[in-house]
Amino acid sequence: MPHFNDLSQHLFGKPLAELGEIERRILTRAKERRTVATDTNAEFSAELSVGDRLADSIARVGGSWAFILSFCGFLVVWVVVNTILLMTGAFDPYPFIFLNLLLSMLAALQAPVIMMSQNRQAERDRFAAAKDYEVNLKSEVELISLHHKVDDVLLREIAELRADLATLNRQLAQYRHIPDNE
Repeated sequence: MPHFNDLSQHLFGKPLAELGEIERRILTRAKERRTVATDTNAEFSAELSVGDRLADSIARVGGSWAFILSFCGFLVVWVVVNTILLMTGAFDPYPFIFLNLLLSMLAALQAPVIMMSQNRQAERDRFAAAKDYEVNLKSEVELISLHHKVDDVLLREIAELRADLATLNRQLAQYRHIPDNE
């Protein structure tokens, strides 16, 4: 197996000292014939904290049609109940100040949680893009390596054919110099 510096020069066209971290990792995997892990979701999710998972769950629920429809139902019930009870002492009479307070508090809490989840999704996308780059780079390295192997085989076969042709030419020359006894 060639030395790392030889492999680096052969595959990347530059010495090992000039390779980046990803290129070195790919070179090591290529030399050891290991694959690049491609389950980016599991790999990324393993690093999430409990708060990160909770924020993602809240954003997933808060951004669903089930939440929107159920919250609309809650608002309708709130308004209807307080309008009917208006005559007998509603707990939040029109203009529904307590409901406005609850909605403001919900929005104040929900917005940063959704933003945290969106930021994490952007991080996940960058992480997946980096993994895709590694897989593509490893594939390119393997293709270059295969091209070199095919080229070596072809050059060896051409050399053998030339040697066979030279042998045939010598035999033909000898055959032509043999006197005909007939």
